Amino acid sequence: MKIGDNVSVVDEDLSGVITSVNGNIVVLKDEYGFTHQYPKEKLVPKNSSLYENIKVVKKAEPQKTISKKHQKNALILDLHFHNLVKNPNDYDGFERLFIQKEKLLEVIAFCRKNHIKRLEIVHGIGDGVLQRMVFDVLESQTQLDFYNKEILHHQSGAVMVEFH
Repeated sequence: MKIGDNVSVVDEDLSGVITSVNGNIVVLKDEYGFTHQYPKEKLVPKNSSLYENIKVVKKAEPQKTISKKHQKNALILDLHFHNLVKNPNDYDGFERLFIQKEKLLEVIAFCRKNHIKRLEIVHGIGDGVLQRMVFDVLESQTQLDFYNKEILHHQSGAVMVEFH
């Protein structure tokens, strides 16, 4: 550091031009004409050319991983019978309803075990037998709330379940 150098003070919002150097003590004049004394180790050169050749590398921000149990999206269970078995024509109405009920209970247990907070149950719009079974099962459960996904109940083919 020599007289005439622009310097900045470490840990303070102060910079100026060096007017004198006496051993370890440096006197600088700020932009308002006031003089300040600092030890050399408290000053850094204010020279923009020092930084011109340094490349700035932008690193990608790490992706925040969200566990499955904290996802906002609901787990979706489609109870349409052709999604549950390979040969849907091999079953009569009672067997179909029984298999759909077992699948519903299995998925509810899975959600509880894995702390999944939301489940969407798609039962479709039909004669209402499957919908009634879904509501009967949900009404028999504790620590959950459910409601029709659509505002108009008679047009809804799905039920949203929220676990406590």
